[in-house]
Amino acid sequence: MKLDDNYFEIDDVNILSEDVFKNSGHLKHFSDPLEDEKGNVNQFNMMLEVKVGVTGDERMYLRPETAQSPYISFKREFMALREKLPMGLAIIGKAFRNEINPRQGFFRLREFTQAELQIFFKEDEFDVNFDEVKDYKLRVMDKDVKCSSLKIPKFYIYHLVKIQQFYLDVLKISKEKFRFRELDKDERAFYNKIHYDIELNMDSLGGFKEVGGLHYRTDYDTKNHKVLINYNGKNIYPHVLELSFGVDRNIWALMDIFYRKEKERELFLFNRNIAPVEVAVFPLVNKDKIPEKAEEVYELIKKDFNVFYDSKGSIGKMYRRMDEIGCIAMITVDHDSLKDNDVTLRDRDSMKQIRVKVSDLKEKLSKFLDGVELNKLGKLIN
Repeated sequence: MKLDDNYFEIDDVNILSEDVFKNSGHLKHFSDPLEDEKGNVNQFNMMLEVKVGVTGDERMYLRPETAQSPYISFKREFMALREKLPMGLAIIGKAFRNEINPRQGFFRLREFTQAELQIFFKEDEFDVNFDEVKDYKLRVMDKDVKCSSLKIPKFYIYHLVKIQQFYLDVLKISKEKFRFRELDKDERAFYNKIHYDIELNMDSLGGFKEVGGLHYRTDYDTKNHKVLINYNGKNIYPHVLELSFGVDRNIWALMDIFYRKEKERELFLFNRNIAPVEVAVFPLVNKDKIPEKAEEVYELIKKDFNVFYDSKGSIGKMYRRMDEIGCIAMITVDHDSLKDNDVTLRDRDSMKQIRVKVSDLKEKLSKFLDGVELNKLGKLIN
């Protein structure tokens, strides 16, 4: 789901100068309330300070978000990339916060991974294909809201749609498990004009929890960092739309949402877009030239699919190991495979199986991974 050809991934350092965070406002505003023993509430700054230099007198900070790196990199990237707007700079990397009380697994960490996209644009010149999404319904809290009814900028609505489509259509999270929540001015970060959180409903944490957000930061950051550019003959401070995702939180959420415990097994019901392994190949037994045939099947399909070969233990144990990591399809080579050149294809979810000719395996496996039911690809054998 590439949003635009003018969006690029960059990388940067984790330690930035004190001036960066003076300009960004983090040294003044990036705080949580902390109550002392006498009941007084003070603001506790969550920045992690680092002393550097020979004497240790120079003060720097571990970045509390990856966003500052694109802001201080933007001007040279803008010039190198032919001075086009909108332009997006993305970073996937570490961020660090001095959390008062780390808790809730991946939801309050002092070191975590973020995936963020900062989109720079000229105010009132962010054109999107709104007709494509105007009738689409966004899940805002417990309601389905038609895009054309929202009283916020069209470019913002468009990116809300793209985020929801990613979670619902790519990750295959059910609509009931997903929602946006708008934050008012007292809740949202000091630099945001519009702020919608992305929340997922997780049993392990007792309800909906934030896993990301879409933030309209206006020109707050570019003005504070003095990022003045000449665009089409005019000096401007670009505005910024930020897509921000907690990688650790989303991984936790996927494991929570797709986990199932059944009488005989535990498994993850991942789809092929997120499954760590799509297909596993097993020999029924490690003798009678069956392993050689299984390796032949593995070699045949490994270039077209994400495939794992296993031959350790009984077939039942091999099935269970693959169920536990969310592998979608399992292929077993047995004695009949040596005679008829066919194999057993097993569906992780139903545990049902069909026989497939090796010559048809790539085609049927591809259809199955794309969502075609097993019984439409062959006769069920159990």
